Amino acid sequence: MQHIQYALQDGIATITFDEAGSPVNTMCLQWQDDMDDVAAQVLKDKDAIKGILLASSKSTFFAGADLKGTMRLQPSDASAVFTEIERVKKNFRIIETLGKPVVSLLVNGTALGGGWEVALVGHHRIAIDDRKTQFGMPEVTLGLLPGAMGVTKMTRHLGLMGAQPYLVEGKTFSPAEAKGLGLVHELVAPGENAQAEMRARALAWMAANPSAQHPWEAKGYKVPGGLPSSPAVAQMLAVAPAMIKKQTRGLYPAPEAIMACMVEGLQVDIETSMRLESRALAKLMTGTNAKAMINTFFFNLNAIKSGQSRPGNAPRFKPAKVGLLGAGMMGAGIAYSQASKGITTVLKDVSQEKADLGKSYSAKITQGRVDKGRMKPEVQAEILERIHPTAKVEDLAGCDLIIEAVFENRELKAKVTQESEPMLAAGGFFASNTSTLPISGLATASRAPEKFIGIHFFSPVDKMKLVEIIRGKQTDDETVARAYDYVQAIGKIPIVVNDSRGFFTSRVFGTFVMEGAAMLSEGIPAAAIENAGMQCGMPVGPLAVLDETALTLSLHVMEQTRKDFELEGKTYFVSPGETLITELVRQHNRPGRAGGAGFYEYPLEKGAKKFLWPQLKPLFEKTGAKWNITDLKDRLLYRQAVETARCLSENVLTTVHDANIGSIFGIGFPAWTGGAMQFIYGMGIEAFEARASELAGQFGDGFALSDAVKAAIRQHQPVY
Repeated sequence: MQHIQYALQDGIATITFDEAGSPVNTMCLQWQDDMDDVAAQVLKDKDAIKGILLASSKSTFFAGADLKGTMRLQPSDASAVFTEIERVKKNFRIIETLGKPVVSLLVNGTALGGGWEVALVGHHRIAIDDRKTQFGMPEVTLGLLPGAMGVTKMTRHLGLMGAQPYLVEGKTFSPAEAKGLGLVHELVAPGENAQAEMRARALAWMAANPSAQHPWEAKGYKVPGGLPSSPAVAQMLAVAPAMIKKQTRGLYPAPEAIMACMVEGLQVDIETSMRLESRALAKLMTGTNAKAMINTFFFNLNAIKSGQSRPGNAPRFKPAKVGLLGAGMMGAGIAYSQASKGITTVLKDVSQEKADLGKSYSAKITQGRVDKGRMKPEVQAEILERIHPTAKVEDLAGCDLIIEAVFENRELKAKVTQESEPMLAAGGFFASNTSTLPISGLATASRAPEKFIGIHFFSPVDKMKLVEIIRGKQTDDETVARAYDYVQAIGKIPIVVNDSRGFFTSRVFGTFVMEGAAMLSEGIPAAAIENAGMQCGMPVGPLAVLDETALTLSLHVMEQTRKDFELEGKTYFVSPGETLITELVRQHNRPGRAGGAGFYEYPLEKGAKKFLWPQLKPLFEKTGAKWNITDLKDRLLYRQAVETARCLSENVLTTVHDANIGSIFGIGFPAWTGGAMQFIYGMGIEAFEARASELAGQFGDGFALSDAVKAAIRQHQPVY
């Protein structure tokens, strides 16, 4: 056996998972072959075996499925996949129904997905009590379900109600939480002797339970909380599908499949329950949704976490002191994010009063967490102590990094740059939080443009995970690497893009909202536009987003861009969407949500919900306008995907993983697609090009794909 070690000594069979040439254990084909051999050996040694230990030689107990193999599957492979899943279960069942006690030793930490299913083979589970360790079944986050008896066993361990958060939502849990749930039976303190103590406890338990079995194998077993037919559970099941549909909008098949397996599995015997699970998993594994989500939320996200977009070989960097210019909503949010990660923060504004107000944002956030018991008061005090509000530029002295987060005005940004740069510590660098203005242009105000970079946060900073790092024409590798490290140090996800107007996220985001505005200018009902956005998976409709970001800001960006074009001797073409926004602001005095009026009305009554401004109908909607919901949804998604591909062809983006992660976490591109580029690959390049051509013919050049863009799409197509 290549990936599993088997030893029988003094009646104890020890099965150790040790995948050759890999830092983790996975359910690859060779492992499955080895499990056949292990199961056969266990049957052969049955009379000599008094107990079985399951262990791992890796730094984690078991990682789970072979996801690269999953990426290569096609719908035609479903039958073969079903057979492989059943094969794994057959071997698990041989071990756990041998009539001998089986103990899982979770000595090496994390066991997620298939790893936790391996652990559940044991009748008794012993773990090291380490808060950093995580157990659970987050398969749903990758478009899958726990198919190696995970759904069947967790439902029987915890009941329908109890298992739902861990299966349908993919919630993970610590060893201590697992002990509280009854999923781990004993905890051992970390230390040099932990492994020996775990083994000793396991042997003692085996001696005391020579005929161990799972609870549901015992006579008289009852499902915790009751069967689906019991009144309390049946009442919950009546609304569960609607609740799932509300959350997924019908775009994510995995949660519905998991719930179906949970409910149906409790109404049949264990063997039938396992087959239901296998069929559902085979269908998901060979579908497009799972591959899209695995590609992005596993491979792409790990590429960023491992630093594949980090250039050069500069040593890892974490600033001790960072200055922020501007204590408004953005600066205040960045201040909290830094201080909560141990970074001393100087929060500067034009007056002490405004700077203090910026710090109060952190006080408000932390107090809410203290009140809910999620943060200790002493931790709150430490965070607030790290934030130093000031109106004095001299207080920025010694900062390793200074970030300006002032209004989107080129002259103002130049002024604060020149004023504060001399305060940087030796080797320090300067960053702009601009969302649209080209970094290379802003860097002309810097005394060291090679140390000037864009670090674009998203609002609200404390909730948004993404940060877009923009390399200017003169920015050196060391500065990009340091910015990358800084973003990771404050717990955010960095993507790296090259300089251009709007960079990547703002540029693509603009196509989404402007396409929505253009639809309204064509006479399409506003409600239909908003519903199309929601139905295709965007967080909210394009008109609502425009209101949230402020129509006046959109107008300001348009005017600034027009001026820049004039200075460059270029012609600026005003789009139909921009014309409509200008009319809404200038003629109808509707600046957006902050101003109390935009595409929506915002009632002042407490608890009252916003609603579309009734005057949109007589002003813009046309009774004769022709439209269908499929076109509306495609326009909103394809327009963003086309613009993302253009960014890739223009070298604004250099990797697909930055494109996918940036589009989901920064713009809100639907997660079910796997991101803007994965949307193209999941659709199939030829099919995408054909539909884009149709849309271009009907709705304009925004959907047109040049030969260069088509070439870039093919060049960057991932191979697994």
